[in-house]
Amino acid sequence: MMNFTEEIKNEIISAAESSCGDALISAFIRTSGSIISRNGRFGFEIVTENEKTAEFITEILENKFGLQLTVSGAKFDLLSGKDKLAFECADEKSEALLHRLGIVGEDEDGKFLTFDLGGELLNGDKEKTDFIKGAFLGGGSCTLPEEGVFSRTGYHFEIVFSNKLTADGFCELLCGFEVLSKLVARKDKVVVYVKSKAVISDILDLIGCEKCLDKLNRLVEFKDKQNNANRVNNCSVSNIDKTVTASVNQVKAIEIIAQTIGLQNLDKNLFEVAECRLADKNASMQELAERLGISKSCLNHRMRRINELAQTLGD
Repeated sequence: MMNFTEEIKNEIISAAESSCGDALISAFIRTSGSIISRNGRFGFEIVTENEKTAEFITEILENKFGLQLTVSGAKFDLLSGKDKLAFECADEKSEALLHRLGIVGEDEDGKFLTFDLGGELLNGDKEKTDFIKGAFLGGGSCTLPEEGVFSRTGYHFEIVFSNKLTADGFCELLCGFEVLSKLVARKDKVVVYVKSKAVISDILDLIGCEKCLDKLNRLVEFKDKQNNANRVNNCSVSNIDKTVTASVNQVKAIEIIAQTIGLQNLDKNLFEVAECRLADKNASMQELAERLGISKSCLNHRMRRINELAQTLGD
């Protein structure tokens, strides 16, 4: 069974246009890749555990950019329980692609790596949303609370980057779409994350994941109804506890009066209240008031007089 992260990645791939390329690949390499050098040439290695993602990315790299990728390794990841595949390419074409994507630059001192997002690639909203898609395919994950059961897992969306400069640039890119994210260091990585269900909803809408967005909205609606029901139930339980406690204290007060001066020495109104309470120790104040034919506020007033008398006699 697919988790929600896989569902998002598969929907991104299914809805991807044939024209997507530079911005998406740039983001994918910046999140799941590392730069390597072979025979004086810059190249890259990319790693993914999602089979559809691997097929999708390698197809773009081979068909659009003419690269020849080789499988450089495969290992079982204990955390995810899945195999991670590593592909690499380090030749003249791969170095040319890295230059094109703004990942590798060159000046009079030689070649160097750049860690900003490559502003020339992100001229329009389409390129920017493609970059977000590629970043999620390469280093993204999203978890939701389980439906129907208590879970400590909340709403969490994150994308992992290898350096802070790139992560900062990605936060600014999201901010341009009025999506506010946070940033935290995790070991040697930097994580851009969101915990608000509303903001996660905005991101899914932004990258066109309509099916996943519908699933999220259904879960949010279900959880909200469940939480409201729990709050009502907790409130009811609390009210019952208060009613029981009040009844016990009232009965104790009446018993003190009965054992000292006797209930017959109370005036008629207080005697009727005491007698009615002893007759039904579990009744609420509203129920007692209706039986006595008086208002609840009047009953509260008379019960306070009984409690005050009992305290005096008890002292």
